[in-house]
Amino acid sequence: MSWDTIFLLVNYWAFASWFALVFLPRGPKTLAAILYAGVFLLCLAYTVMIVGYLTGGIDPGGPSSNDFTTLAGVMKLFDSPGGATLGWTHYLAFDLFTGMWIARDADQKGFSRIVQFPFLFLTLMVGPVGLFAWLIVRERRARAQAKGK
Repeated sequence: MSWDTIFLLVNYWAFASWFALVFLPRGPKTLAAILYAGVFLLCLAYTVMIVGYLTGGIDPGGPSSNDFTTLAGVMKLFDSPGGATLGWTHYLAFDLFTGMWIARDADQKGFSRIVQFPFLFLTLMVGPVGLFAWLIVRERRARAQAKGK
């Protein structure tokens, strides 16, 4: 399977999971499906790719690097189709997991889906920005709820 195909598959898989998170009812079955059919499978794909990449069992499709400690090494990693797909899958898995946490936290704190949407969208597009914004907004509600108990 080509790196282009793998890239498209993980993108579509992540998008389907995000769609479910944002638009489907968030019952236990839906959340479990997103966690295991979404996050888990992205993590599994990443694990298979990173092990193959690091052991030389998978051709990165260009220059490769196992140096994650320098900027030059990481840049070289992303210069190959395999390295870029690997890095992108990493982002997709962690952003989806973070989006799930934000959605659950927002539900527990009584935020409507409309209010949640911008934070989830930001997390999908620019993960740390969405999480940062959510952490700022949630704090006031979390303190108010703690005071009320």
